[in-house]
Amino acid sequence: METRQLEHFVAVAEELSFTRAAQRLYAVQSTVSATIQALEGELGVKLFDRSTRRVALSPAGAVFLPEAKAALAAVDRAREVVADASAGLRGSLRIGTLTSVGELDLPDLLGAFHQRYPLVDLHVTVSVTGSTGLAEDVRQGRLDVALVGLPEADLAGLDTRPLGSAPYVVVLPDGHRLAGRRSLELADLAGESFVDNPRGFGNRLALDRAFEAIGLPRRVIVEVADLRTVPAYVAAGLGIAVVPDLRTLPGLRAVPLSGTGLVWPFTIATRAGHPPSPAVRTLLELISAREFSVAAPDRGARGDTPR
Repeated sequence: METRQLEHFVAVAEELSFTRAAQRLYAVQSTVSATIQALEGELGVKLFDRSTRRVALSPAGAVFLPEAKAALAAVDRAREVVADASAGLRGSLRIGTLTSVGELDLPDLLGAFHQRYPLVDLHVTVSVTGSTGLAEDVRQGRLDVALVGLPEADLAGLDTRPLGSAPYVVVLPDGHRLAGRRSLELADLAGESFVDNPRGFGNRLALDRAFEAIGLPRRVIVEVADLRTVPAYVAAGLGIAVVPDLRTLPGLRAVPLSGTGLVWPFTIATRAGHPPSPAVRTLLELISAREFSVAAPDRGARGDTPR
């Protein structure tokens, strides 16, 4: 059994498509199909149930998938350990991040990492599906490390290090009926239309749960993946927003949210039960050595314009 066979099997199993797996592997579809057929012949079982419309894992394939992933992870780790011992830090590092991460200058941090360890191949994915998707990608081994904003209850299967937190604020257009308040509670926002991140984002998840807990319906009419685009929609009168205070919302009134205990957590996550590679450990150490703030400074009694 060759590692190439395992790689092709995992790609097809995750994509459930020979075409998409071939694109992911930069291979032709016939090669991927032939590799899977050879692997099935060697194992003496069918790994996939195929039809003209769909590809699905067979019962044997479902059992084999975690073993194949574990075998590939062991091979990768062995290569990294040997390379690290012989010629400095090597390998690859797949990093997932959010579109807005407060004052953590991720490009600068990764630039410093690349200068020190040029033999590590960096792959950075900016999330448009939110922390939930990033966390699942780490659990499934599609990412090595991710920056996420999920409550502790949603971090099962992950090893995490807290990096900071941010309070929530209510973002209002000028002249709004609530703009003069010193603080606001969720009940004050009844009947409002909202601008928010899509479902799956950690802050959206926390806010949906908070409104459900007090039995208050909420209507989200604008969903945007990048927190930095929220101001334009709020300023246009399409709704208000309740978001983590990440200093990314210029030009609008931000009023502190009180009475909920809501705090947006900022966490770095790796896969639980799988020792991080030397490259991942080195990146974690570099992040831990840097001081940064996620939350905005105390504004005092009134909500001032975010900076």
